[in-house]
Amino acid sequence: MSGVTTTHRLACVLLAGALLAVGCGRSSKPTASSSSATDFADASANGDKLSAAAIRKDAAFTCPPSADSVGRAAPALNGRKLKVATTVAPTTSIVANVAGDRAEVHGVIPEGSDSHTYEPKPSVAQLFSTSDVVLVNGLSLEDPTKDLAKRNVPASGRVVELGSNTITPDEYIYDFSFPRDGGKPNPHLWTNPPMARCYATIAASVLTKADPANAAYYQANAARFAAKVDDLDQRFKAASATMDPHNRELLTYHDAYAYFAAHYQWKILGAIQVSSFEDPTPKEVAALIDQVKKEKVPAIFGSEVFPSPVLAEIGKETGVKYVYTLRDDDLPGVPGDADHSYLGLMKADFVTMVSSLGGDASGLKAFNPSDVVKDEADYPQ
Repeated sequence: MSGVTTTHRLACVLLAGALLAVGCGRSSKPTASSSSATDFADASANGDKLSAAAIRKDAAFTCPPSADSVGRAAPALNGRKLKVATTVAPTTSIVANVAGDRAEVHGVIPEGSDSHTYEPKPSVAQLFSTSDVVLVNGLSLEDPTKDLAKRNVPASGRVVELGSNTITPDEYIYDFSFPRDGGKPNPHLWTNPPMARCYATIAASVLTKADPANAAYYQANAARFAAKVDDLDQRFKAASATMDPHNRELLTYHDAYAYFAAHYQWKILGAIQVSSFEDPTPKEVAALIDQVKKEKVPAIFGSEVFPSPVLAEIGKETGVKYVYTLRDDDLPGVPGDADHSYLGLMKADFVTMVSSLGGDASGLKAFNPSDVVKDEADYPQ
Protein backbone atom coordinates (compact mmCIF):
# COMPACT_ATOMS: atom_id res chain seq x y z
CA MET A 1 0.00 0.00 0.00
CA SER A 2 1.25 3.45 -0.86
CA GLY A 3 2.31 5.55 2.11
CA VAL A 4 2.73 2.68 4.60
CA THR A 5 6.05 1.85 6.18
CA THR A 6 5.38 -1.11 8.49
CA THR A 7 2.67 -3.51 9.47
CA HIS A 8 3.60 -3.42 13.12
CA ARG A 9 3.63 0.27 14.03
CA LEU A 10 0.43 1.96 15.05
CA ALA A 11 -1.18 4.37 12.59
CA CYS A 12 -1.26 8.10 13.11
CA VAL A 13 -4.58 9.87 12.70
CA LEU A 14 -4.05 12.58 10.12
CA LEU A 15 -5.52 15.98 10.71
CA ALA A 16 -8.05 14.80 13.26
CA GLY A 17 -9.50 18.27 13.70
CA ALA A 18 -9.78 18.74 9.97
CA LEU A 19 -11.42 15.35 9.67
CA LEU A 20 -14.14 16.51 12.01
CA ALA A 21 -14.69 19.65 9.96
CA VAL A 22 -14.79 17.77 6.67
CA GLY A 23 -16.73 14.76 7.81
CA CYS A 24 -19.19 16.16 10.33
CA GLY A 25 -22.83 16.26 9.52
CA ARG A 26 -24.76 14.53 6.79
CA SER A 27 -26.10 16.42 3.84
CA SER A 28 -29.87 16.36 3.63
CA LYS A 29 -29.39 15.43 -0.02
CA PRO A 30 -28.23 12.00 -1.18
CA THR A 31 -24.57 11.95 -2.10
CA ALA A 32 -25.26 10.62 -5.59
CA SER A 33 -28.66 12.18 -6.17
CA SER A 34 -29.72 14.39 -9.05
CA SER A 35 -28.88 17.45 -6.95
CA SER A 36 -25.89 17.98 -9.24
CA ALA A 37 -22.17 17.51 -9.01
CA THR A 38 -21.90 21.14 -7.95
CA ASP A 39 -23.64 20.51 -4.62
CA PHE A 40 -21.66 17.33 -4.10
CA ALA A 41 -18.32 18.98 -4.85
CA ASP A 42 -18.98 21.92 -2.57
CA ALA A 43 -19.96 19.63 0.29
CA SER A 44 -16.96 17.39 -0.23
CA ALA A 45 -14.47 20.27 -0.43
CA ASN A 46 -15.51 21.84 2.90
CA GLY A 47 -15.27 25.38 1.62
CA ASP A 48 -12.08 24.97 -0.43
CA LYS A 49 -13.10 26.45 -3.77
CA LEU A 50 -10.09 25.03 -5.62
CA SER A 51 -10.80 21.56 -4.30
CA ALA A 52 -14.48 21.86 -5.22
CA ALA A 53 -13.54 22.87 -8.75
CA ALA A 54 -11.16 19.91 -9.05
CA ILE A 55 -13.79 17.48 -7.78
CA ARG A 56 -16.31 18.79 -10.32
CA LYS A 57 -13.81 18.35 -13.12
CA ASP A 58 -12.89 14.85 -11.98
CA ALA A 59 -16.54 13.87 -11.63
CA ALA A 60 -16.92 14.67 -15.35
CA PHE A 61 -13.52 13.26 -16.35
CA THR A 62 -12.84 12.07 -19.87
CA CYS A 63 -9.48 10.93 -21.12
CA PRO A 64 -7.80 13.87 -22.90
CA PRO A 65 -7.25 13.62 -26.67
CA SER A 66 -3.52 14.06 -26.04
CA ALA A 67 -3.43 10.59 -24.44
CA ASP A 68 -3.35 9.11 -27.94
CA SER A 69 -0.18 10.99 -28.85
CA VAL A 70 2.09 10.36 -25.86
CA GLY A 71 5.46 8.80 -26.64
CA ARG A 72 8.08 9.00 -29.34
CA ALA A 73 9.83 6.83 -31.87
CA ALA A 74 12.64 4.61 -30.64
CA PRO A 75 15.59 3.03 -32.43
CA ALA A 76 14.87 -0.14 -34.40
CA LEU A 77 14.47 -3.17 -32.16
CA ASN A 78 16.17 -5.47 -34.66
CA GLY A 79 14.14 -8.51 -33.73
CA ARG A 80 14.18 -8.11 -29.96
CA LYS A 81 11.14 -7.28 -27.84
CA LEU A 82 10.47 -3.80 -26.52
CA LYS A 83 11.65 -3.57 -22.90
CA VAL A 84 9.28 -1.75 -20.55
CA ALA A 85 9.73 -1.01 -16.84
CA THR A 86 6.83 -0.05 -14.58
CA THR A 87 6.46 0.85 -10.90
CA VAL A 88 3.42 -0.08 -8.76
CA ALA A 89 1.55 -3.32 -9.41
CA PRO A 90 -1.75 -1.84 -10.71
CA THR A 91 0.20 0.08 -13.34
CA THR A 92 2.21 -3.02 -14.20
CA SER A 93 -1.03 -4.97 -14.70
CA ILE A 94 -2.60 -2.29 -16.91
CA VAL A 95 0.53 -2.08 -19.07
CA ALA A 96 0.79 -5.87 -19.26
CA ASN A 97 -2.75 -6.03 -20.63
CA VAL A 98 -1.65 -3.75 -23.45
CA ALA A 99 1.78 -5.28 -24.05
CA GLY A 100 0.78 -8.94 -24.08
CA ASP A 101 3.57 -11.12 -25.44
CA ARG A 102 5.06 -8.46 -27.74
CA ALA A 103 6.98 -6.55 -25.05
CA GLU A 104 8.81 -7.42 -21.84
CA VAL A 105 7.18 -5.75 -18.83
CA HIS A 106 9.15 -5.60 -15.59
CA GLY A 107 7.58 -4.25 -12.40
CA VAL A 108 9.97 -2.55 -10.00
CA ILE A 109 8.25 -1.77 -6.69
CA PRO A 110 7.44 -4.90 -4.69
CA GLU A 111 3.79 -5.37 -3.85
CA GLY A 112 3.08 -4.23 -0.33
CA SER A 113 5.95 -1.73 -0.27
CA ASP A 114 5.69 1.98 0.45
CA SER A 115 5.92 3.33 -3.08
CA HIS A 116 6.40 6.90 -1.82
CA THR A 117 9.68 6.09 -0.11
CA TYR A 118 10.75 2.80 -1.67
CA GLU A 119 14.47 2.89 -2.37
CA PRO A 120 15.22 0.73 -5.43
CA LYS A 121 18.01 -1.81 -5.32
CA PRO A 122 21.09 -1.39 -7.57
CA SER A 123 19.63 -4.04 -9.87
CA VAL A 124 16.75 -1.66 -10.62
CA ALA A 125 19.17 0.96 -11.94
CA GLN A 126 20.55 -1.71 -14.25
CA LEU A 127 17.03 -2.55 -15.43
CA PHE A 128 16.33 1.10 -16.17
CA SER A 129 19.60 1.43 -18.09
CA THR A 130 18.41 -1.20 -20.57
CA SER A 131 14.74 -0.13 -20.78
CA ASP A 132 13.22 1.43 -23.87
CA VAL A 133 10.35 2.88 -21.85
CA VAL A 134 9.77 3.44 -18.14
CA LEU A 135 6.12 4.04 -17.23
CA VAL A 136 5.58 5.56 -13.78
CA ASN A 137 2.43 6.78 -12.08
CA GLY A 138 3.93 10.18 -11.30
CA LEU A 139 2.17 12.89 -9.29
CA SER A 140 4.92 12.37 -6.67
CA LEU A 141 3.78 8.82 -5.87
CA GLU A 142 7.16 7.15 -6.41
CA ASP A 143 9.68 9.98 -6.65
CA PRO A 144 12.79 8.00 -5.58
CA THR A 145 12.08 5.38 -8.24
CA LYS A 146 11.22 7.94 -10.90
CA ASP A 147 14.37 9.92 -10.18
CA LEU A 148 16.48 6.76 -10.46
CA ALA A 149 14.86 5.99 -13.80
CA LYS A 150 15.61 9.45 -15.15
CA ARG A 151 19.25 9.13 -14.14
CA ASN A 152 19.69 5.72 -15.74
CA VAL A 153 17.41 5.41 -18.74
CA PRO A 154 19.42 5.37 -21.98
CA ALA A 155 19.43 8.38 -24.28
CA SER A 156 17.11 6.54 -26.64
CA GLY A 157 14.67 5.69 -23.83
CA ARG A 158 12.01 7.72 -22.10
CA VAL A 159 10.35 8.03 -18.71
CA VAL A 160 6.61 8.66 -19.05
CA GLU A 161 4.31 9.77 -16.22
CA LEU A 162 0.86 8.27 -16.64
CA GLY A 163 -0.82 10.44 -14.02
CA SER A 164 0.32 13.81 -15.33
CA ASN A 165 -0.73 12.77 -18.84
CA THR A 166 -4.19 11.83 -17.54
CA ILE A 167 -5.17 14.89 -15.50
CA THR A 168 -4.03 18.50 -15.37
CA PRO A 169 -3.13 20.49 -12.23
CA ASP A 170 -6.62 21.97 -11.98
CA GLU A 171 -7.91 18.41 -11.56
CA TYR A 172 -5.51 17.50 -8.75
CA ILE A 173 -7.23 16.61 -5.48
CA TYR A 174 -5.60 17.65 -2.20
CA ASP A 175 -7.03 16.10 0.92
CA PHE A 176 -6.29 14.41 4.27
CA SER A 177 -3.03 12.65 3.47
CA PHE A 178 -2.10 15.05 0.68
CA PRO A 179 -2.75 18.61 1.90
CA ARG A 180 -2.44 21.46 -0.55
CA ASP A 181 0.32 23.13 1.46
CA GLY A 182 2.38 19.95 1.10
CA GLY A 183 2.50 20.47 -2.65
CA LYS A 184 1.82 16.83 -3.55
CA PRO A 185 -1.62 15.89 -4.88
CA ASN A 186 -3.36 12.63 -4.19
CA PRO A 187 -1.76 10.32 -6.80
CA HIS A 188 -4.14 7.34 -6.66
CA LEU A 189 -5.87 7.85 -9.99
CA TRP A 190 -6.17 4.15 -10.79
CA THR A 191 -8.91 3.54 -8.19
CA ASN A 192 -11.14 5.54 -10.57
CA PRO A 193 -11.84 3.17 -13.51
CA PRO A 194 -12.11 5.86 -16.23
CA MET A 195 -8.66 7.13 -15.26
CA ALA A 196 -7.22 3.61 -15.32
CA ARG A 197 -8.75 3.25 -18.77
CA CYS A 198 -6.85 6.39 -19.76
CA TYR A 199 -3.63 4.84 -18.42
CA ALA A 200 -4.15 1.99 -20.90
CA THR A 201 -4.69 4.49 -23.74
CA ILE A 202 -1.45 6.26 -22.86
CA ALA A 203 0.45 2.98 -22.55
CA ALA A 204 -0.81 1.87 -25.97
CA SER A 205 0.31 5.16 -27.50
CA VAL A 206 3.77 4.94 -25.93
CA LEU A 207 4.28 1.31 -26.94
CA THR A 208 2.95 1.96 -30.45
CA LYS A 209 5.37 4.81 -31.07
CA ALA A 210 8.31 2.86 -29.67
CA ASP A 211 7.39 -0.37 -31.50
CA PRO A 212 5.29 0.54 -34.55
CA ALA A 213 5.51 -2.98 -35.98
CA ASN A 214 3.15 -4.13 -33.23
CA ALA A 215 0.95 -1.04 -33.19
CA ALA A 216 -2.27 -2.82 -34.20
CA TYR A 217 -1.73 -5.45 -31.50
CA TYR A 218 -1.20 -2.90 -28.73
CA GLN A 219 -4.18 -0.81 -29.81
CA ALA A 220 -6.46 -3.85 -30.01
CA ASN A 221 -5.46 -4.98 -26.54
CA ALA A 222 -6.05 -1.50 -25.14
CA ALA A 223 -9.51 -1.42 -26.68
CA ARG A 224 -10.39 -4.81 -25.19
CA PHE A 225 -9.10 -3.73 -21.80
CA ALA A 226 -11.09 -0.49 -22.00
CA ALA A 227 -14.27 -2.47 -22.66
CA LYS A 228 -13.72 -4.53 -19.51
CA VAL A 229 -13.03 -1.42 -17.44
CA ASP A 230 -16.23 0.15 -18.79
CA ASP A 231 -18.16 -2.98 -17.83
CA LEU A 232 -16.77 -2.85 -14.28
CA ASP A 233 -17.57 0.86 -14.08
CA GLN A 234 -21.20 0.31 -15.05
CA ARG A 235 -21.56 -2.57 -12.62
CA PHE A 236 -20.30 -0.42 -9.78
CA LYS A 237 -22.68 2.41 -10.67
CA ALA A 238 -25.57 -0.07 -10.60
CA ALA A 239 -24.43 -1.51 -7.28
CA SER A 240 -23.96 1.95 -5.77
CA ALA A 241 -27.52 2.82 -6.75
CA THR A 242 -28.80 -0.04 -4.54
CA MET A 243 -27.30 1.56 -1.43
CA ASP A 244 -28.75 4.01 1.03
CA PRO A 245 -27.22 7.29 -0.17
CA HIS A 246 -26.03 8.06 3.38
CA ASN A 247 -23.95 4.90 3.34
CA ARG A 248 -21.84 6.01 0.38
CA GLU A 249 -19.11 7.22 2.70
CA LEU A 250 -15.63 5.90 3.36
CA LEU A 251 -13.31 5.99 6.32
CA THR A 252 -10.24 4.05 5.20
CA TYR A 253 -6.77 3.02 6.27
CA HIS A 254 -5.19 4.97 3.41
CA ASP A 255 -6.21 8.00 1.38
CA ALA A 256 -6.43 6.15 -1.93
CA TYR A 257 -10.00 6.73 -3.09
CA ALA A 258 -10.37 10.46 -3.75
CA TYR A 259 -10.75 10.18 -7.54
CA PHE A 260 -12.98 7.14 -7.14
CA ALA A 261 -15.19 9.22 -4.84
CA ALA A 262 -15.35 12.15 -7.25
CA HIS A 263 -16.42 9.89 -10.12
CA TYR A 264 -19.09 7.99 -8.19
CA GLN A 265 -20.05 10.92 -5.94
CA TRP A 266 -19.19 9.15 -2.72
CA LYS A 267 -17.86 11.00 0.30
CA ILE A 268 -14.47 10.42 1.90
CA LEU A 269 -14.83 10.89 5.65
CA GLY A 270 -11.11 10.58 6.27
CA ALA A 271 -8.13 8.29 6.30
CA ILE A 272 -5.84 6.73 8.88
CA GLN A 273 -2.27 6.99 7.64
CA VAL A 274 0.92 5.53 8.96
CA SER A 275 3.09 8.65 8.96
CA SER A 276 5.33 8.48 12.04
CA PHE A 277 6.70 6.15 14.65
CA GLU A 278 4.48 7.69 17.33
CA ASP A 279 1.12 6.39 18.46
CA PRO A 280 -1.89 8.65 17.89
CA THR A 281 -2.85 10.66 20.92
CA PRO A 282 -5.92 9.61 22.92
CA LYS A 283 -7.49 12.94 21.97
CA GLU A 284 -7.08 12.24 18.25
CA VAL A 285 -8.53 8.76 18.55
CA ALA A 286 -11.44 10.03 20.65
CA ALA A 287 -12.22 12.72 18.06
CA LEU A 288 -12.39 10.21 15.25
CA ILE A 289 -14.53 7.86 17.35
CA ASP A 290 -16.98 10.73 17.90
CA GLN A 291 -17.08 11.39 14.16
CA VAL A 292 -17.81 7.77 13.29
CA LYS A 293 -20.62 7.69 15.84
CA LYS A 294 -22.10 10.87 14.42
CA GLU A 295 -21.91 9.70 10.81
CA LYS A 296 -23.41 6.29 11.71
CA VAL A 297 -21.59 4.53 8.88
CA PRO A 298 -22.16 0.75 8.76
CA ALA A 299 -18.47 -0.05 8.27
CA ILE A 300 -14.96 1.36 8.28
CA PHE A 301 -12.20 -0.08 6.14
CA GLY A 302 -8.73 -1.35 6.86
CA SER A 303 -6.15 -3.20 4.81
CA GLU A 304 -5.68 -6.94 4.48
CA VAL A 305 -1.98 -6.30 3.92
CA PHE A 306 -1.40 -3.58 6.53
CA PRO A 307 -3.60 -4.09 9.61
CA SER A 308 -4.48 -0.93 11.52
CA PRO A 309 -4.79 -1.33 15.30
CA VAL A 310 -6.28 2.17 15.43
CA LEU A 311 -9.10 1.36 13.03
CA ALA A 312 -9.74 -1.92 14.83
CA GLU A 313 -10.05 -0.02 18.11
CA ILE A 314 -12.34 2.60 16.53
CA GLY A 315 -14.57 -0.18 15.24
CA LYS A 316 -14.68 -1.77 18.69
CA GLU A 317 -15.42 1.48 20.49
CA THR A 318 -18.16 2.57 18.08
CA GLY A 319 -19.72 -0.80 17.46
CA VAL A 320 -19.12 -0.28 13.73
CA LYS A 321 -18.00 -3.20 11.59
CA TYR A 322 -14.28 -3.08 10.86
CA VAL A 323 -13.59 -4.56 7.43
CA TYR A 324 -9.89 -5.11 6.82
CA THR A 325 -9.76 -6.48 3.27
CA LEU A 326 -9.29 -3.37 1.10
CA ARG A 327 -6.15 -2.95 -1.01
CA ASP A 328 -4.98 -0.02 -3.09
CA ASP A 329 -1.85 -1.20 -4.92
CA ASP A 330 -1.30 -4.78 -3.73
CA LEU A 331 -3.03 -7.14 -6.16
CA PRO A 332 -5.06 -10.10 -4.85
CA GLY A 333 -3.35 -13.47 -4.72
CA VAL A 334 0.06 -14.02 -6.24
CA PRO A 335 1.40 -13.62 -9.77
CA GLY A 336 -0.24 -16.22 -11.99
CA ASP A 337 -3.54 -16.27 -10.08
CA ALA A 338 -6.62 -15.40 -12.13
CA ASP A 339 -7.49 -12.44 -9.92
CA HIS A 340 -3.94 -11.09 -9.61
CA SER A 341 -4.69 -8.11 -11.83
CA TYR A 342 -5.84 -4.52 -11.80
CA LEU A 343 -9.35 -5.71 -12.65
CA GLY A 344 -9.23 -8.29 -9.86
CA LEU A 345 -8.05 -5.62 -7.42
CA MET A 346 -10.89 -3.25 -8.20
CA LYS A 347 -13.51 -6.00 -8.27
CA ALA A 348 -12.42 -7.15 -4.80
CA ASP A 349 -12.47 -3.60 -3.40
CA PHE A 350 -15.80 -2.73 -4.98
CA VAL A 351 -17.50 -5.92 -3.76
CA THR A 352 -16.13 -5.27 -0.27
CA MET A 353 -17.31 -1.66 -0.18
CA VAL A 354 -20.81 -2.31 -1.49
CA SER A 355 -21.44 -5.47 0.56
CA SER A 356 -20.17 -3.89 3.77
CA LEU A 357 -22.20 -0.72 3.34
CA GLY A 358 -25.55 -2.39 2.71
CA GLY A 359 -25.70 -2.60 -1.09
CA ASP A 360 -26.29 -5.40 -3.58
CA ALA A 361 -22.93 -6.53 -4.99
CA SER A 362 -24.27 -9.46 -7.02
CA GLY A 363 -23.56 -7.77 -10.36
CA LEU A 364 -20.01 -6.99 -9.27
CA LYS A 365 -19.46 -10.54 -8.06
CA ALA A 366 -20.40 -11.79 -11.54
CA PHE A 367 -17.75 -9.62 -13.21
CA ASN A 368 -14.93 -11.57 -14.87
CA PRO A 369 -11.63 -9.89 -13.89
CA SER A 370 -9.44 -11.95 -16.19
CA ASP A 371 -6.81 -10.16 -18.27
CA VAL A 372 -7.49 -9.57 -21.95
CA VAL A 373 -4.17 -11.27 -22.79
CA LYS A 374 -1.88 -13.48 -20.77
CA ASP A 375 -0.04 -11.38 -18.21
CA GLU A 376 3.66 -12.08 -18.69
CA ALA A 377 4.94 -9.21 -16.54
CA ASP A 378 7.35 -9.59 -13.64
CA TYR A 379 5.88 -8.62 -10.27
CA PRO A 380 8.48 -8.32 -7.49
CA GLN A 381 7.16 -9.59 -4.17
